[in-house]
Amino acid sequence: MSATNEPAEGGGEGRQFVTFRIGPDLFGVPLGEVQEIIRVPTLVQVPLAPASLEGVANLRGVVLPITSLRRVFGVEDLPHDDATRVVVLRLQDRPTGFVVDRMASVVTADPAEIEEAGSLDGTMQGGLLDGVVKRQDGMIQLLAPSRLLGDGVGRPQAAGARASMGPTAEEAAATHDDIQLVSFVAADHDYAFPIADVHEIVHLPATITRVPQAPPAVLGVITLRKRLLPLVSLRRLLGLPAADTSESSRIVVVAPPDGMAGHIGLVVDRVREVLRVPRGLVDPVPALLADGAEGRLEAICRLDQGQRLAAILSAERLFRDAALRAALALAGQASEGEEVVDGSAAQAVAAVEEQFVVFRLAGQDYGMPTEAVQEIVRVPEELTHIPRTPAFIEGVVNLRGTVLPVIDQRRRFGLPDQARNDRQRIMVLQIGGSRTGFIVDQVTEVLKLPASAIGPAPALSTEQARLIRRVANLEAQKRMVLLLDPSSLLDAGEVAALAQV
Repeated sequence: MSATNEPAEGGGEGRQFVTFRIGPDLFGVPLGEVQEIIRVPTLVQVPLAPASLEGVANLRGVVLPITSLRRVFGVEDLPHDDATRVVVLRLQDRPTGFVVDRMASVVTADPAEIEEAGSLDGTMQGGLLDGVVKRQDGMIQLLAPSRLLGDGVGRPQAAGARASMGPTAEEAAATHDDIQLVSFVAADHDYAFPIADVHEIVHLPATITRVPQAPPAVLGVITLRKRLLPLVSLRRLLGLPAADTSESSRIVVVAPPDGMAGHIGLVVDRVREVLRVPRGLVDPVPALLADGAEGRLEAICRLDQGQRLAAILSAERLFRDAALRAALALAGQASEGEEVVDGSAAQAVAAVEEQFVVFRLAGQDYGMPTEAVQEIVRVPEELTHIPRTPAFIEGVVNLRGTVLPVIDQRRRFGLPDQARNDRQRIMVLQIGGSRTGFIVDQVTEVLKLPASAIGPAPALSTEQARLIRRVANLEAQKRMVLLLDPSSLLDAGEVAALAQV
């Protein structure tokens, strides 16, 4: 359905907007930026994409990312129905779709009706508005399309990338230059490698030698023609649902990325076919998908007249993670038929691990690097309160003849207070040259974590981003540990105040 087929309202010299609803609220975008309005097409899910992305679709030969405006606004998802539509906008000369609850109409607003964003409360819709149209029958919130995709797609593309709006004249002339791909399937998604990157394809053997302490994606090693071949699960590597292997499972043996020796076996659900496709059917990865998939996708190929999409992978991008590379190098050093044991190889694994003291606050696990924790002591029955000490100090304790300032970490994090109990402990840290104690609900364990389990924490606020920079995702345990930065627990002024206690 074309936007221009909607009836216009009003008249005069005004600005035109396409309007639609998200829940009870009415929104608008400039008519000139709307390419078309379509029903929700069949979507292809993209692993590791941002949460706001519903998937990608084929729009007349173009890869179209489709984002949920409900998710962008942080409101509850609703199932699609007959009224649901996708508003396709042209952003940076690239089509991008936004799912809306239902369309309204095209309206014409007089300049006098429009209040610009500069005079509005900056918190309205998280700064996504260009302004509002105020009328007696209600208000239309005018969205700024360029700010709708702050999680990736709105940022400039990498040098050399081009929007997938169809081939240029040069590309059209070069379509006779075909490329060959080996395509395969993982979790019902199509993937492919350039045939030059594929060394061979073999059956998955019944026995795989396990590599202890390896990242979850590393299944182990096998012997292939008297050489050890590390095996990696494509499902686990891309964060797809885990599944048992079957008779159709295959190992795609690929050339190693730069800086690594030996080949790597990628375990896939099944191998589909060897393809020869024109280069004109291969599109750059949309910026949103490239960011969300951590750069693991090389390109996207349109197959079966655009009815099927295959993500083209590269070994260099797939295995860029340092912990994964270290584990694969370790697997390549294993002895045939043996598990990797302690020694230089085990030290290689340890080099990509970190150790944390894990404690709990209000039911949530937190981690502190072990080297930052000097000792852990019980909380005394009473803390001594010293007059004229900073408000953030709960009190002091006598620790072997030394006055130790103590901070209640619950209060520090704005959590509800808790009555003193036998499980609580004081973690003693050295911060800015001063020893400081932090009261926590319970110290649970000392945990060694592989680097592959640690990633950046989402930045939800300036304070949170300063204190909690990383998070450990322990999928097998269905558990997450928020990792604190000891140097950021106190600001410079607080450190100076502690030194006076």
